[in-house]
Amino acid sequence: MSTSEVGFWKLANRAPDWIALIEPDGTEITAGALLAGANRLVHGLRALGLEAGDCIATVLDNSTAMIEAFLAAHQAGWYITPINWHLTAAEIGYILTDCDAAAVITTPRVGDAAVRACDAIEFPAAARFSAGGALAGFRSIDELKAGQPASEPERRTAGASMTYTSGTTGQPKGVKRPLAAAAPEAVATQQAMFLSLFGIVPGSPGVHLVGAPLYHTAVLNFATNHLHLGHTLVLLDKWEPELMLQLIERRQVTSSHMVPTQFNRLLKLPDDTRARYDLTSLRHVIHSAAPCPVDTKQKMLAWWGPCIYEYYAASEGGGTACTPAEWLRKPGTVGKPWPISEIRVLDDEHRPVAAGTAGTVWIRMGNHRFEYHRDQKKTGDAWRDGFFTVGDAGFLDDDGFLFLCDRKADMIISGGVNIYPAEIEAVLLSHPEVADAAVFGVPDDDWGEQVRAVIQPALTVEAGPALSATLLAFAAERLAKYKLPRVIDFVSEMPRDPNGKLYKRKLRDPHWVGRDRAI
Repeated sequence: MSTSEVGFWKLANRAPDWIALIEPDGTEITAGALLAGANRLVHGLRALGLEAGDCIATVLDNSTAMIEAFLAAHQAGWYITPINWHLTAAEIGYILTDCDAAAVITTPRVGDAAVRACDAIEFPAAARFSAGGALAGFRSIDELKAGQPASEPERRTAGASMTYTSGTTGQPKGVKRPLAAAAPEAVATQQAMFLSLFGIVPGSPGVHLVGAPLYHTAVLNFATNHLHLGHTLVLLDKWEPELMLQLIERRQVTSSHMVPTQFNRLLKLPDDTRARYDLTSLRHVIHSAAPCPVDTKQKMLAWWGPCIYEYYAASEGGGTACTPAEWLRKPGTVGKPWPISEIRVLDDEHRPVAAGTAGTVWIRMGNHRFEYHRDQKKTGDAWRDGFFTVGDAGFLDDDGFLFLCDRKADMIISGGVNIYPAEIEAVLLSHPEVADAAVFGVPDDDWGEQVRAVIQPALTVEAGPALSATLLAFAAERLAKYKLPRVIDFVSEMPRDPNGKLYKRKLRDPHWVGRDRAI
């Protein structure tokens, strides 16, 4: 297959019977059916008056409806804003208003908050749609598409995703890029060829397991990029470690996009469970989103072999990539810049720092530009001399490999010394009695901040002073004294979203009520 044949629309027209998508319940959706649904959605929404440049919002679970909406927007010249369905009604309402949504699509399964949000902001009833069942106050998406042609729409032009970042302070902001005045296939080819960084090229057969919510930027991008290469998507409704192993074997999965939290949970499975499944179909397991503890990745490579790739990027752009061989030579790295990217590490005065010295990571992606929707100040703060930053701290080694320390906003400053929570979390996570860990700074009148840890004990492990003493002794053998937690708290479940993202603010912010953090 040549690059001229990359792109879902071309592939689906040429071979409509290939299985493009397998839903969580096992339902198989052909490429022809998926294409027809997306085309009808374009025709139906255009009949309502939607034009190029408008935005559609989705509050959807992992389903055909989500992929259809993406494919529709990306050939009709619309923005699509996927909204996390775990948000409150007020949070969803804010995003719907801020992104100027011309239509919203949800589903009865996850749509309760979306219904309340639409009611609260008086979202037009004619532009509310429900997929997969009846929902009070919403029109059926099937009724919208009924009677519409399955043929290719006229005036096709590339759309784009506008995802909202959670940020560290204030309301989330939409990451908005200019729409390309190009054919959808041209942009799809560029997006799909991103996978070549990991050795995934046109013509390679593939089955891609989607094990996290499609409202997440990277998850949606990787899923649709694989679709543009003609690969089958296997959607998971809820990720569970053994279920993933079962599906890899049953569906002969070749690739997946993961986060370190999922690695940790897989490694906690009993040895006999881990040995039960045939995982030899795996070729490319690509991870990002958070620093991966070296011990965790070493164990995963020993188990799954040299199929685990890493990259560094954000909703705003990226980045770096790292092959298994490169990582084994330089454990802990997130790789070297992409061919189109440059990386700088600068101090707080925006001066370059020496190799091995931590600073703020800045990225340039050729002529790539974005803005934070309706926030000129945030946009201005993010850009400097053609480079942007999302506030991550890291350093470059003598060979140009990037190593991340932590988010700058999460960094602890105690007695004037910078302490990176990710390093401490990695040590705590390596203890067999720890299922999950979070480390952050809390106020200290003498030192400014002190280190505090929250631990989710492993199953059957009892939380309490004895476990705290055991973990502190374990950490003391591996960390400098000033990095050790002064206090360890315990929770039954860490506040993470289904993609593994830790809501650290929920743990940290109560300690800072009435106090200001310097970061």
